[in-house]
Formats: sequence, structure tokens, C-alpha cells
Amino acid sequence: MTMTNSVGTSSAGTKKSADERSVAELVQDMSQQLSTLVRDELRLAKAELGEKGKRAGIGAGLFGGAGVVSLYGLAALLFAAGLGLAKVVDGWLAALIIAVALFVVGGIMALVGKKQVNQAVPPVPEQTVQSVKADVETVKERAHR
Repeated sequence: MTMTNSVGTSSAGTKKSADERSVAELVQDMSQQLSTLVRDELRLAKAELGEKGKRAGIGAGLFGGAGVVSLYGLAALLFAAGLGLAKVVDGWLAALIIAVALFVVGGIMALVGKKQVNQAVPPVPEQTVQSVKADVETVKERAHR
């Protein structure tokens, strides 16, 4: 089994071709390359999960904000009903318009929040998984050569 690294260095410092290198040298090189590959893949997974976590946090915050705004809308709606029953004047209509506007804002926030959460799910580093699969296939191909 030969590696793509065609030049190695012996303990004396002379260059050797891959065919002249010992199995121990080849295994050492493979071990170092595998270690570097694993570290790089872990860095990629960490970055990808960080981005997905950020999106989930934003979505959850927007859902929370939608709940608060909807609560204010309910309070304004109840206030409008109270004014409407107390005396039949234009004051309740103004409160009703405010309540409807708050519900619209809350609905928009909920939809945007849902979209953010959907973009963060599933919390799997998809790019890293694909990259690792490609790495495994490359190693398998080279092992069969």
C-alpha cells in the first residue's frame, strides 16, 4: 500500500520515494494526516453547530416576543371591550384597532421565529457529515490500490 506522499525523509535526512519508505514511516505519516483530518473535521462541526445554535436562539427569542406582544394584544382587546360596554363612544374603537395591530405584529414575529427555528433543525453538522463520508470513501479507494 503506497500513499500519495511520494517523498519521505529518512533519519539521515535524504529523500526517499514512497516505494523506498518503510511501512513504519508510511504508518506514521498516515497517523499524522488522520490526526490533522480529524481535528479539521471537529473544527468544522463546531462552527456549523454554533451557527445552527445561533439561529435556534434567535427563533426562540422571536417566539417569546410573539407571546409577549400577543399578551399585550389580549390586554388591549379586553380594555376595548370594557370601554365599549361602559359607554358607547369612539374610544373602544381606537383600543380595538390597537389590539388588532398588536396581534398582526405578534403573528408576523411568530412566523419569522418559526422560519428561524426550522432553518436550525436538525442540529446535525450536515456539511461535516458529508465531508467525513467523502474522506472515508477516499481512504477506502486508496486502501484498495
